[in-house]
Amino acid sequence: MIEIIQIQLLSDNYSYIIRDKNTNITGCIDPSVAKDIVNVLQNRGIDLNFILNTHHHQDHVGGNQELKEIYKCKIIGSYDDQNRIPGIDIKLKDSEEFNIGESVFKVIDTPGHTVGHICFYFKDQNFLFCGDTIFSLGCGRLFEGSYEQMTESILKIRSLPDCTKIFCGHEYTESNAKFAEFLDSRDDLLKKKILNIQKDRLRSKPTIPTILEEEKKLNPFMKFDNQKYLDSIKIENISNAENFKKIRIMKDNF
Repeated sequence: MIEIIQIQLLSDNYSYIIRDKNTNITGCIDPSVAKDIVNVLQNRGIDLNFILNTHHHQDHVGGNQELKEIYKCKIIGSYDDQNRIPGIDIKLKDSEEFNIGESVFKVIDTPGHTVGHICFYFKDQNFLFCGDTIFSLGCGRLFEGSYEQMTESILKIRSLPDCTKIFCGHEYTESNAKFAEFLDSRDDLLKKKILNIQKDRLRSKPTIPTILEEEKKLNPFMKFDNQKYLDSIKIENISNAENFKKIRIMKDNF
């Protein structure tokens, strides 16, 4: 079983320290900068054994080299993105499993935001660390991948158990909610969600993690094949990729 320490870095990034409670083996997911991670580790008397990177963007790997120098930890990343992950030691492919102490995660390839993007899924606890593939009520921009790749990646995430807790890479929920409400202002469940988001942010409280079941109901980017939803936002159902593309372009221009 893992303990999760959620750390806000830069302006809106989230990094996660994950510690296996039985062995004290510890990893850090997507360290933007080293300093704040080191402070948390030192304050808790924790060593760092692994760094896990979902993708190569600087705001997710910026602390890699410094942390590796301090802790002599191993860096884990995508086999397909090994040339862009600073200091990478362990290169994993889709569906491969790896242990953090006694806690096991599986790699899920999720290209779209970048072509080498991956997620880390801890099945025993239903925890998903998804980087910039999915956010609460949103999804990552497509910098490298295709719309087809992104929809397939989202379908993979959508196939996980509804109770899955989603730990994403950014605190974008409040702005994402405005777009979701713009598309469908009559959704009572969404209205309730927005009120809770506003309360949390007024108290500087994170809106992450989110729950997959809720995202499937409210996140526009998880409903690209939902005919009722497409009808309500006046998008013709052509294909998953085309439907998603139209929603993504609307968001980019929002």
